[in-house]
Amino acid sequence: MSGAGGSERPEERPEERQRLVLPIAALGHGGVLQELVLGEGQPLDPGISEEQRQAREEWEALEEIQSGLGGTPGTAPPPISFTEALQHFQSAELSASRQGKLRAPGRRGTLAALLRCLRGPPRLCPQLRGEQELALAMAQCALDDSERVHMRILQTIYRQLMRSRLGCPRYGAHWEELGFQGVDPGTDLRGTGMLGLMQILFFVLDSRTLPLAREIFQLSQHETQNFPFCIMSVNITRIVIQALQEERLSRECNRRQQVIGVLNDLHAAAFLRLSRLWEQQHGTVADAGFFLKELELSTKKKPRQLLKSLEAYLSRSLRPPSSPSSQIHFTIICDPGVELEGDS
Repeated sequence: MSGAGGSERPEERPEERQRLVLPIAALGHGGVLQELVLGEGQPLDPGISEEQRQAREEWEALEEIQSGLGGTPGTAPPPISFTEALQHFQSAELSASRQGKLRAPGRRGTLAALLRCLRGPPRLCPQLRGEQELALAMAQCALDDSERVHMRILQTIYRQLMRSRLGCPRYGAHWEELGFQGVDPGTDLRGTGMLGLMQILFFVLDSRTLPLAREIFQLSQHETQNFPFCIMSVNITRIVIQALQEERLSRECNRRQQVIGVLNDLHAAAFLRLSRLWEQQHGTVADAGFFLKELELSTKKKPRQLLKSLEAYLSRSLRPPSSPSSQIHFTIICDPGVELEGDS
């Protein structure tokens, strides 16, 4: 990007650009930033102070960062609502393009159908098949840097969890602060695709679950009981997808006449249970496999029980704080057979 003086500046690494953003707010209080904005486009005055020169360069670096995120220079890409993001995927006709790969379980024989009626979960209503296919198609959709909606989803998640009005570079160590494994969140979405990000987006935007999301995010930053927040979320989405594919959620989806809403609530309910297990059992990252296996069992066998626990938690959160004895208690089933999604 060309500076105000027209000279070419060497490209900086994303983490270096992020550090440059930090002094901007402080500079604004002293009037330096305002002067730079008003004087944008003018040649550098050889008589300006070193502080003003440095501040101008930092402002240009911020412009470059925001341009790389898909926004106009000097502006961050606008946040996105869950509804707008979902409408994007609906209009993209993802389910139609992947019907062959994501087709729901086919018809079975008469005896199998009879046994299913007697003791198995019900089939999903035909009118909900399209929504099921959409959810599974989003799980097959990779994060695309060239798709503006994808970038807005990523940036909205960052801002909500970090309580920031500014965006951030597409790549960098700041994503590790959110609980991704490395500098590129896209590499951690194997098996969940954009559905993994969509479930985090709903979790941090819905007014009912946002306080819970921030509470769990704070727990994930604990000095000794820390865990990768977004990696855990992706693993919960993986479990939810499996439950959907195995038709463990059909009864609840049929009852509510929706699929994606059930998936989002189940994701939040499972995350609530995980956080309570983590607190009560003083969990560490080494225990993640045990907790996730227990979560998988409860999500597939008793999804309605999980959802009721979430409803109870959200109802209490609307009332004044109650005594500690009212906390939810769960029983842990230890099984080391689950690994974190994204681990090599």
